[in-house]
Amino acid sequence: MDENEKKSERIDDLLSHNLRIIQSDEVFSFSMDAVLLARFAGIPQRGKILDLCTGNGVVPLLLTTRTKASIEGIEIQPRLADMARRSVSLNGLEAAIQIREGDLRELVHITGHGVYDAITVNPPYMPLNGSDIKLNPHQAIARHEVNCTLEEVIQASTRLVRNGGKVSMVHRPQRLGEIITLMRNHSLEPKRIRFVHPRVHMEANMVLVEALRDGKPEVRLLPPLIVYQENGNYTQEIRDIYGEVSKGDSV
Repeated sequence: MDENEKKSERIDDLLSHNLRIIQSDEVFSFSMDAVLLARFAGIPQRGKILDLCTGNGVVPLLLTTRTKASIEGIEIQPRLADMARRSVSLNGLEAAIQIREGDLRELVHITGHGVYDAITVNPPYMPLNGSDIKLNPHQAIARHEVNCTLEEVIQASTRLVRNGGKVSMVHRPQRLGEIITLMRNHSLEPKRIRFVHPRVHMEANMVLVEALRDGKPEVRLLPPLIVYQENGNYTQEIRDIYGEVSKGDSV
């Protein structure tokens, strides 16, 4: 990494868990979707967890507050993978988290099939279109399906998670029908769905989905998660999530 790249980076506190994370507005900074995914995901206390599209490693870092399982993250962008590794080292979590640089579509050829107990993923939300080339390349890859499609993410998850293992995803509600169809086409049965609304009277702008590998058809629609009160402050639940990712059951 050259000195100009380093100058664009900063070290931020990660919520209230004495964790720190390396970020860059030029490359990648985590947002609420990653925090909610880390809180929502059903994860084991032991075993192996994989975070696909890990970015700067925010989800693996947050998951260490909830589990003693071994956690891996995979990121295709070299600079982001490097930021994630340095964030892991910054927090002294090398024994708990391993960051891989590579293509999630090829990971099964390295690890083998069905080796993870749980998978989390915050994938690119938008299909590829002509406007993508106008974006910073790092941002284009993070936001658009440049290097992997939604189906490829789901297919990779199916191959990598064990039978009975869980796959948790955060995405846009506009693609929920596609998500459910693709999951079922690839032997992942949606079991829990929760919509996230900016305010109580507004449409959802995020959806959290948890699926079970080879599960039976049965899905629970959880109560909606509201982000802001009418006065513009966070709701109590969001304040609790930001302050207590390590406590209690998944949302």
